Amino acid sequence: MEQERYDLTGSLLRWYDYNKRILPWRENKDPYRIWVSEIMLQQTRVEAVKPYFDRFMEAFPEVQDLAEADDERLMKMWEGLGYYNRARNLKAAARKIVNEYDGKIPGDYDALLSLNGIGTYTAGAIGSIAFDLQVPAVDGNVMRVLSRLWGDDSDILKEKTKREMGKRIQAYIPKDRPGDFNQALIELGAIVCIPNGKPLCDRCPWDTVCRAYREDRIDQLPVKKPKKARRKEYKTVFLLETENRVALHKREEKGLLAGLWEFPNVSGRLDMEEIKSQLRQWGIESDDLEPAGKGKHIFSHVEWHMKGVKIRLKEAVLSEQFQWIDKKDLENTYALPSAFEIFRKVL
Repeated sequence: MEQERYDLTGSLLRWYDYNKRILPWRENKDPYRIWVSEIMLQQTRVEAVKPYFDRFMEAFPEVQDLAEADDERLMKMWEGLGYYNRARNLKAAARKIVNEYDGKIPGDYDALLSLNGIGTYTAGAIGSIAFDLQVPAVDGNVMRVLSRLWGDDSDILKEKTKREMGKRIQAYIPKDRPGDFNQALIELGAIVCIPNGKPLCDRCPWDTVCRAYREDRIDQLPVKKPKKARRKEYKTVFLLETENRVALHKREEKGLLAGLWEFPNVSGRLDMEEIKSQLRQWGIESDDLEPAGKGKHIFSHVEWHMKGVKIRLKEAVLSEQFQWIDKKDLENTYALPSAFEIFRKVL
């Protein structure tokens, strides 16, 4: 076991030293920067995160700044990253850190787990990278690598599989470089044992010990139970505008895209007569209507299929259903989910 541990750990760390990517959150071991980056990287590609991370750190350079952030500004800084509850949890956790930990991110694994939005993977990543805790950080990338390394055909979507892989890999985490080991595993899954496509086995430091490679089972692992098909929802999106203003609607505080702004919309693919009928319900009479394109947005469990209609008005019509804002504020102040980006461009 000792020799196997030395070979696996040593070869992985040597590979990482020569192949790791230069990323802004790797510049130092600041736990705040590591925490923010790990939350942003959930469900989001590294290249997409980079510019958001830089802007976010400029806007909220310290935990205290995040704890005191205005909600609208926070959402605007997160606009386009999706999964907006991540940002809300960041602020809630920051407030807890300020109130209970004197503004300092705790270096204890259980304390990290107690913070909003932090699960076992994120606690392991922050704990090992920032505080040198000898704890695993097992995400989807890591489970893909380990299932192939060990020839493990357990369903990686099950929490039990994640726990068992974490326990097993913990024996290989070195005391002197736990953070580098976890980052190396994640990096291996990101750039060699890649998520979509053929893995680059000829570049892998574990090619001689990987069971899936030796047994020609790469295409069979990892095992994932098929997900349920996403349901489809159809929407008609209303772009109500005057010369300088546009109407927005604020979503409910719970559920999908909770508390975010959107263009007014209703369920279904409305024809022109149904569109005019809906406008009349809002107290709007206008014949200056034109199609405003179509859009599709995929969430984890649902697909939105949208058609837009643009309605020009001489003046804003008051309604409890929406709020009129200056168009420039749509760019600078109000966070609009990326689902509506195609319609924003029409304005």
